[in-house]
Amino acid sequence: MSNGIHHVTLITGKVQPNVDFYAGFLGLRLVKQTAGYEDTEQLHLFYGDQHGNPGSLVTFLVWEDGVRGRAGHGQISEIALAIDQSAIGFWLERGLRQRIAIEGPKLEMGETVLRLKDPDGVIVKLVASKLKSPEAAVASDIPAYAAVQRLQGVTLLSEVPEQTQAFLVRHFGLQPDLQEGTISRLISQSGDYLDVRDATGFWEAMQGTGTVDHVALRANNVGEIEAISAEFTKLNAVETTVHDRKYFHSLYVREPGGSLIEFATDAPGMSVDEDLADLGKTLFVPPASEGDLGDISLRLPQFALPGEERVIYRELPFIHRIYQPENPDGTFMVLLHGTGGNENDLMPLAHKIAPNATLIGVRGRATEEGVHRWFKRITMSRFDQADIAFEGQAFAAFVEGIVASYQVDLSKTVFLGYSNGANLLGAILRLHPHLLQKVILLRGGEVLENAPTPDLSDVSVLMVNGEDDIYGGFAKPLVQALETGGAKLEAEMLKIGHNLVEDDVTRSQQWLALK
Repeated sequence: MSNGIHHVTLITGKVQPNVDFYAGFLGLRLVKQTAGYEDTEQLHLFYGDQHGNPGSLVTFLVWEDGVRGRAGHGQISEIALAIDQSAIGFWLERGLRQRIAIEGPKLEMGETVLRLKDPDGVIVKLVASKLKSPEAAVASDIPAYAAVQRLQGVTLLSEVPEQTQAFLVRHFGLQPDLQEGTISRLISQSGDYLDVRDATGFWEAMQGTGTVDHVALRANNVGEIEAISAEFTKLNAVETTVHDRKYFHSLYVREPGGSLIEFATDAPGMSVDEDLADLGKTLFVPPASEGDLGDISLRLPQFALPGEERVIYRELPFIHRIYQPENPDGTFMVLLHGTGGNENDLMPLAHKIAPNATLIGVRGRATEEGVHRWFKRITMSRFDQADIAFEGQAFAAFVEGIVASYQVDLSKTVFLGYSNGANLLGAILRLHPHLLQKVILLRGGEVLENAPTPDLSDVSVLMVNGEDDIYGGFAKPLVQALETGGAKLEAEMLKIGHNLVEDDVTRSQQWLALK
C-alpha cells in the first residue's frame, strides 16, 4: 500500500489573505517559502505541522491577481484536514468569532465533517479523525487538543472514475475502501485517502487561482521514483517528468481522468536548509538562480504573518503591488511597466535608483495578444486616442486613491514609466496637468494627436531615450511638447537601444539627487 499523501498544492490569487487563513485561522505553520522552479517570479509557500512533515504539507503557488480558475473534472475539488473529534465545537465557535462561514457538522462516509472555504473559494474540510501528527503546529490562540493535525484526504473529480481508481490502485498501491453515492474512497497505509468522485457531465477543469494544482503521494526513496518512472516508460502510455525539488525528489504523471499526481520522497525534508526553529523565515530560490536572489525577492509579493504589521490593500482602478523597504525614508516611486510587463517588472530597477523608497508597481489594464499594455493601439504607430484619454482619467483617479489610501505624499513621489508606461505618463502630463510633480520617462514618446498645451512649469521630467531605439522617432515630438509647456526637462539621448540598461539607473540617481 502507499505510504499516503505527501502534500497537496493549490493556487492562490492573493498571498496576504491566504497567509491569514492558513497560518492565522487554521494555525498551520509556514515552514518554507521559495521562488518557483519553473518560474522564479512565482512565490511558493508551504504550510504544515511544526516540523513540516510529509503528510501535513499544504502548499500554494502564488499567482498574485492572476486569472481565476474553475474546478471541474480532471482536477481535485476539495481538501480535508484532520482534527480531533473533541475539537468540533472549538472550530465552530472560532468560525463565528472570525466571521468565517462553516457548514456542519454533518456525517460524510462515517466521519464528522465541517465544511468551509478558503479566501480563494477552495473547499476545505475539517474532519474528526484519529490521524495524528507527531508534531502538530503550535498557535498561541489554538489549544493543543484543537490543532489541525495533518492532511486527511482529497477529492478528485473524474469522468472516468473506474479508470482513475484502477490507475491509483495499480501504480500507487492505494486500496479500495468505502463507497457513498458517486464517491469511491481509496485508502493508504497511513490512513489518509483519495476520494474519487464520478464527475460525468461536469464541465472541464480550468487551471487558475482558486484551484488545486496537484496531490503528491509519498515515496520511500528515490529508487521507488526511478522504478515507477521505468514502469510508465515501458507502458509508453502516459507522459511523466522527474524533478529534484531540493526538499524531495519527485515524479509527475496524469491519471486517466486528467488530475495531476506527484510521487515524492520524504527526504531530504524541509529542514535541509533551515533549522527546525527557523522554518519558513527565509526565502529560497532554485540553485541556478541564487545569484539573482535580490532581484527575485523584489519581484515577489510581500506578506505578513499573523500579528505582524501589513499593508492593507484598497480596491483602486488599477491592480497594484506595494514593496516596503527595510528602512523607508518617506519617499515613493510609482512604476508603469512596458508592453508585456506587469506590476513587478520595474521593482529591481527602481530599488537600485532609490533603495529606501516605497515602491508602488501598477499593472496596465489594456491587453494585446494576451499581454498587458496601458492603452490600445490601432497600428504600430497610431494609438487609440479615446482609450488614452479614458485610461489617463482612470490613472488620475488611481493617483488620488493612493494619496488617500496609502498616505502617499505627491511632493515626495516620482512616477517612473518605461516604454508604453512612459508614453502614458507623457500623455497624462498634458491631459491632467498639475497632478504629477516628478516624472522619469525611459524610452518614452509622443502618442497624443492634437494634444493640449497646458502650463507644465510645476513638473520636473527626466527623459532618457536611445539613439538606436527602433521607437526613437516618437521621442522628439514629446520633448518639444514638454519644452513648449515649460516643464523642467532634462532630455538625454544615449547610445543605446530600447532595452533598459545600467545607465538608466545611474542617470536617474543623479537626477533624483538634485530634486
